[in-house]
Amino acid sequence: MSENSNVNHVISPTLLKSPTIATSIALSSTSPASASITTATINPTLASSASTITRASGTTATTMLNGHVGTQFNSKSNFEDYSSCNEANYIPIPQFYAGRSVFITGGTGFMGKVLVEKLLRSCPDIKNIYLLIRPKRGQDVSDRLNEMLNAPLFEKLGRENPKELCKVIPIGGDITSEQLGISESDQALLCRTVSIVFHSAATVKFDEKLKLSVTINMLGTKRLVELCHRMMFLEALIHVSTAYCNCDRTDVQEVIYAPPYNPDDIISLINWLPEDMLDQLTPSLIGKRPNTYTFTKALAEHMLLKEAGNLPVAIVRPSIVIASLNEPLAGWIDNFNGPTGLLSALAKGLFRSIVCEQNYVADVVPVDIVINLMIAAAWRKATHKTDNFSIYNCCTGQRHPIRWGEFVNHTLSMVRKHPLESCVWYPSGVLRRSTTLNTIYGIFVHYIPAYLLDVLARLMGKKPFVVKIQHKLYKAVECLNYFAVNQWEFKDDNVHALFHTLSPKDRNNFLFDVTNIDWLKYVEQYVLGLRQFLFKQRPESLPASRKRMTRLYYLHLLSKLVVVMCTWRFLMKRSKRLNALWTAFLQYITKFLRLIPFL
Repeated sequence: MSENSNVNHVISPTLLKSPTIATSIALSSTSPASASITTATINPTLASSASTITRASGTTATTMLNGHVGTQFNSKSNFEDYSSCNEANYIPIPQFYAGRSVFITGGTGFMGKVLVEKLLRSCPDIKNIYLLIRPKRGQDVSDRLNEMLNAPLFEKLGRENPKELCKVIPIGGDITSEQLGISESDQALLCRTVSIVFHSAATVKFDEKLKLSVTINMLGTKRLVELCHRMMFLEALIHVSTAYCNCDRTDVQEVIYAPPYNPDDIISLINWLPEDMLDQLTPSLIGKRPNTYTFTKALAEHMLLKEAGNLPVAIVRPSIVIASLNEPLAGWIDNFNGPTGLLSALAKGLFRSIVCEQNYVADVVPVDIVINLMIAAAWRKATHKTDNFSIYNCCTGQRHPIRWGEFVNHTLSMVRKHPLESCVWYPSGVLRRSTTLNTIYGIFVHYIPAYLLDVLARLMGKKPFVVKIQHKLYKAVECLNYFAVNQWEFKDDNVHALFHTLSPKDRNNFLFDVTNIDWLKYVEQYVLGLRQFLFKQRPESLPASRKRMTRLYYLHLLSKLVVVMCTWRFLMKRSKRLNALWTAFLQYITKFLRLIPFL
């Protein structure tokens, strides 16, 4: 049997025969394991459907132009301004959620927690919130829910209105399992009671293996849609995607772009191929996208378009989600993902250089801005029924941008003003364009000090940890580098139009207008939140930390002086001409000083 036939035997025959995924399989003459898949052409089915498709509903239309699918709105007609509405017909957001039950996937994650808290606090008459929770580390779903509700995020709500917390009901399940791992009785409960579904469950690890990323981000979405089709009173399904799912293009509109592969074929691929071969094929499959996360999120959107049918769907695409702006606590954060991990290392004095275009937009968005938009998007979808997909790019770069250079400078200023306890070194940082220069610089300011500190720790009988941290930081930087040296324009016309349909009271209570962000003040709250919620450091320790920071500052200056002197001494010993020039310079200075009368 030939090597080609061996590979054909491994891959699904249906997949190989399918015209919807055109690939060329190149096999090494030595080993079939070195097979690679290279995209030859775009899915013919998708290409043929690149004609204009219109499903009219009033003044809105779902269109597909050159393979791009989405709802294109005329904001003046479809998103009427509140001032032009009949106030008597306007349903406030809290009133809309009154008596309705909500189902949330990913409710124990960063965004999910903020969503639960916001719904309970700002929509007090909501009936129930069902959370999909899987057992973890020996904890059952009730224990995990109690642990979440006892976190600082819910302290204010628990203190002022503890009965609201009783509305949160755990649903045992697993996004990676068939039927989401939900029991038949719980499925029946959800199908007869739920009106709104928020789907935020996803793996956000950039370096996740393709198989698991497809299982969670794509199959999980497909299984949820199957459940939604059975819900008797469903009024809105909000799917949380990412603005970077279309990072293979620089101009990203609020439409669904045709993916390079049919989602069903990718699912078939992960089911048929061995994982080691799948890992080898991953770079070829994801193409211009930097990781499996953005790749599977793009496919999930198109799969949702195909599977949703007549379900009332809206997609919210946030950019880089970080700490809260105002709610429920300014600066609240519970993870080291994305820029937060690097910011933490910067604050500790462990990280000082990164490859980044300082004049490019840092499209970061506070988590409470995203959550308020999700809640409003569900309200809009339910109260203005159409058969169209609504898509919202939730970003800051279009209307109120901050550059990476500004963001880093604000951060450095604030980590010096509000320093962490036990900083290793004085915080400083440089953004570089050259990867080579950054690597060389990193050896001197990251790795050499890390090894010296670990040697010192061993001599003192302590456990070394700095080199290990540097290795982790290196991997994190590799994952984020793509987003620091590229720039996108995320159009957010739908978000802007939606905000202006809200009443003044709803705009204030469910704020997602990013032009209100004071970036310097926000970064200060971000740093304080990092200190309080991630490092568990109390405000009372700030005076002592500031004294330590002052000592580190003078030590930092002294070290720079020592480096300059040692470098100069080295050069003087190696160059007689430089030595002569330096001696001549000193003689001229001495003569000049003697000419001054009072000296």
